[in-house]
Amino acid sequence: MTETDLRRRSFLKQAALGAFALSPLFPFHARSLAARQNPSERITLGFIGVGKQGYGLLRGFLHQPGTQVLAVCDTDAQKLEHARVAAEKHYAEERDLPNYRGCDAYLDYCEILDRPDIDAVVIATPDHWHAVQVIHAAAAGKDIYCEKPLSLTLAEARDMVRAVRRYGCVFQTGSMQRSDRKFRQACELVRNGYLGEIKSVAVSIETGFANHPLLCDLPAQTVPEELKWEMWLGPAPLRPYHEILAPPIEFTGWPAWRNYRDYSGGGMTDWGAHHFDIAQWGLGMDESGPVEIIPPGRGAALLTYRYASGTTMTADFEGNGIVFTGTRGELEVNRRVLQTRPERLASHPIGANEIRLYESNDHKLDWLECVRERRRPICDVETGCRSVSVCHLGNIAVELDRPLKWDPDKERFRNDPEANRLCERAKRSPWRI
Repeated sequence: MTETDLRRRSFLKQAALGAFALSPLFPFHARSLAARQNPSERITLGFIGVGKQGYGLLRGFLHQPGTQVLAVCDTDAQKLEHARVAAEKHYAEERDLPNYRGCDAYLDYCEILDRPDIDAVVIATPDHWHAVQVIHAAAAGKDIYCEKPLSLTLAEARDMVRAVRRYGCVFQTGSMQRSDRKFRQACELVRNGYLGEIKSVAVSIETGFANHPLLCDLPAQTVPEELKWEMWLGPAPLRPYHEILAPPIEFTGWPAWRNYRDYSGGGMTDWGAHHFDIAQWGLGMDESGPVEIIPPGRGAALLTYRYASGTTMTADFEGNGIVFTGTRGELEVNRRVLQTRPERLASHPIGANEIRLYESNDHKLDWLECVRERRRPICDVETGCRSVSVCHLGNIAVELDRPLKWDPDKERFRNDPEANRLCERAKRSPWRI
């Protein structure tokens, strides 16, 4: 299939997708719905994006019982073949079928969404693709696991929630720290008042990326033969290829597209999406958010958020984790440790009659169980929306370099047209939603 064919095909799909709020243009396939309602049936999966993160997810899902990967998709033909071979090798060894062939490879994700034998998709593309692909997958009747951060903009995040709710998808945001016992224990201690009234939360985001997104001014390079560059760009502005945005398969680090505002939100939406998510969980803000954002140097030493309760949250870029400070104690949690003051609180059991948060010990398995049982998983789309919104709010405040008032119910800035214009961005045709 040529690049022109891909664009034409995507254009036709997206033209239909533009009306997703008006009518379910892609009704659920009978086979898929029946499979998801019957716990004994396997869940068939398609993977959209199989670069570094996507390939890691693929390896993880291949070992989940009751699933089968039927298709993979990527704009890089080498990464695509690598993923296809890995899937088929796994099943060949597992089933003692040396000649097993059962995982198809596509350059166009629409091919996966068209297949009635695929129940669910795992999306691990760069952030600028998430909204288009999630909304399209929801309209196609697929359940969805989508990597964090959920969206490129505030408006996209809410559009994704609307689509998921309209089509009844089971959606898991890939904020996997919620499936770690330390973070759950930390948030249960906070929510049950063991620290007293929470006065402040400090979020530390140590990352190898720019703290806040940059304009992309990389010089042009020759597009590798294996890469469909214009398809990689998709809804982002047209620009020349550079290898640090879409590096070759032999590259072992993390692609640097996270640095640039056309594709992501810098360190704020990288580790920030993880740690702000836990801060929101601990504060009970999974369906809300802060009411004011103050950039550093404009009345606060650090980027500062204020909640209606009076709690403040700061963000800095040294260290990595979350510290909750209350009137009776302090708690620090990251992926290595949970420590408290008083020290005994760290292992304090949560009683049966106290607030108990959703318990998941495996993020992938939690989603699969919810697909079978038709219920919301630990990091539902609304949760992902609210957590990434905190990241975007901080980036906008820094960009405008002034304090902002935010209405978390209307999801609009108060009396601030300039800030509200930054809630969304135009998408390059034909990938508009």
